[in-house]
Amino acid sequence: MALDYFAPGVYVEEVDRGSRPIEGVSLSVAGFIGFTEDVRGDAELFKPIMITNFEQYLEYFGRPGSDGFTEYKKVEDDGTETTYYPYLPFAVQGWFINGGGRCWVTSIGTKLPGSPAPPEEEVATKFLTPGGKPALAFNLKLPEAADDGVPALPAGLNDNRLTVVIAESTPKPPESEDEDPPIDDGQFFKLSVVLGESVLEEYDHLTMKSDVETAVADYVVTALEDSEYVTLNDISITGQSPLSRRPANGVYEIAPPPYISPVSNATRDIAGSRNDKKGMQGLFEVDEVAMVAFPDLMLLYQTGILDLDQVHGVVEMMISMCENSFPGPPYRMAVIDPPPVKPGKSNDPVSPEQQKPQDVDAWLTAFNRRSMFGALYYPWIKVANPANAGRPIFVPPCGHMMGVWCRVDESRGIFKAPANETPRGVLGLAYETNMREQELLNPKGINCVRNFANYNRGYLIWGARTLVDPTNIQWRYISVRRLMSYVEKSIEIGTQWVVFEPNDQDLWARVTRTVTNFLEGLWRAGALQGGSPAESFYVKCDGELNTNETMMMGRLYIDVGVCPVRPAEFVIFRISQWAPGS
Repeated sequence: MALDYFAPGVYVEEVDRGSRPIEGVSLSVAGFIGFTEDVRGDAELFKPIMITNFEQYLEYFGRPGSDGFTEYKKVEDDGTETTYYPYLPFAVQGWFINGGGRCWVTSIGTKLPGSPAPPEEEVATKFLTPGGKPALAFNLKLPEAADDGVPALPAGLNDNRLTVVIAESTPKPPESEDEDPPIDDGQFFKLSVVLGESVLEEYDHLTMKSDVETAVADYVVTALEDSEYVTLNDISITGQSPLSRRPANGVYEIAPPPYISPVSNATRDIAGSRNDKKGMQGLFEVDEVAMVAFPDLMLLYQTGILDLDQVHGVVEMMISMCENSFPGPPYRMAVIDPPPVKPGKSNDPVSPEQQKPQDVDAWLTAFNRRSMFGALYYPWIKVANPANAGRPIFVPPCGHMMGVWCRVDESRGIFKAPANETPRGVLGLAYETNMREQELLNPKGINCVRNFANYNRGYLIWGARTLVDPTNIQWRYISVRRLMSYVEKSIEIGTQWVVFEPNDQDLWARVTRTVTNFLEGLWRAGALQGGSPAESFYVKCDGELNTNETMMMGRLYIDVGVCPVRPAEFVIFRISQWAPGS
């Protein structure tokens, strides 16, 4: 409003009197952490990056031309070799095929902790000819290894990618004008070593011919012998012309050696750092991530890198970080996989098919961690394994389950329990739980995936409970916990405009209208119980709550109560004989 009017005339002023609508936040974004086949492009080791489809996952975490699935081989104490497959790509693929949208992925390595360093030829970047045949293999020239045995990178390469550019060139010009220039048959090329936008080294007039006259050109391997940044090998097919062996023009990213941490550093790498936004803590720094999973925690357990107590420590960290979202309300949930163990006999891992319902019940009792921000699914699921010619493999169910959460959010709403739904991509179950066995698990908050072939309904998610204390029935269901988080987070973000407004009755009325309109929309969508808005929620912001003393302290209190709809977990028909007229 203008403070003074001096000249006669008509003044038009814009006054904001209405309430501002609250837009619901998205709690359908997942966060994954685990081992990947590669780390390239814009992706960085230990740092989360947003992924919107599985092709983009391959672009960042799969080797060129790969399907993103890989295998690790471990030599056991008795000399036998066991093959393991990282579970992260299965979880991410399961997320997308079940309806998941965008997610964030953190790679904690391309090799398991304690793995032997791979040979140079395995990690080399291979340059191909225009015809797709091998030409050159490049590696980074590394300084001496650090004290922990981990190879160090050349200066400036920690956050940047070294690239090699191949371009057209010519033979060397003759030293005398009287000499005829060499014939340019297209075999010659120029090679530049580039870091960011800076050209570190440049080599011109190169050829793949090893016995070339130095007055005409330089053999590429000989020319780069003194390079400070790269080493290379000629892997072209001998007996062919230099032109057909010449690498194709283009930009090639030189793969750094894989990060292989000592086994003793595994849990530290997983935890990461909040300040550096790395590891698990870095994933929790992404505000939009509302559900988290660590499928490869089971891989670390199966390979003996982490024992069961260490697994419990990581799960505890995940749940605790979900519970703590200061300064705002907690809104994340951890989806946990059951470790394949048979408590009471040994803490060593077993095959997922060997874990029976009573085993997972005994494990959860021993773990003894309860939280409304955790969810547990049993058993492991069978999916196709592209790394083994499509043969099935048992994997943790977390990624597929979170994809169903997202699918139900989009199709029905966050208030609908993510159960009685078909998980896509599932070929079978590690154990087929029956009704009597689920009677043991369901009250403990262990959600079962079951086979309903007898009813011609296929595989269904048949549980929708959190890991809360079973006596705390208020927070028993996943849908109720997530709906309340949705309400709390939406109101928190949608009422930021209230801060520093004059704390008077006009503000109280505007805040009341804002929150009421938002909750009424939820009631109309079916998220709240009651035949009318008055029966479904209340919003109170008046002088009873906001006294002179509280206003002197700069505080505005608003009481909000909602009645969330709850799933019909037990449907009971009471049927009896009835005689008309009786």
